[in-house]
Amino acid sequence: MSDGMKMELNDRQRETLLCGLRYVRSSLMLDVRDPDPDLDAERDGELKEIALLMDRLTGVGSRDTARV
Repeated sequence: MSDGMKMELNDRQRETLLCGLRYVRSSLMLDVRDPDPDLDAERDGELKEIALLMDRLTGVGSRDTARV
């Protein structure tokens, strides 16, 4: 069973989604938290998921997650 969904997007819709993902990514990166390895790992995972979504929308291969 596949949990994926296929959608056709025009360029404007794709840019709107990418803009929203960049906003969410920035919000996560700028969120001030107390140092906690578990929370850091959770945030890293969320940032990687966002990077993967952005890659899928732009048609780019695997992104270097160190640049996230």
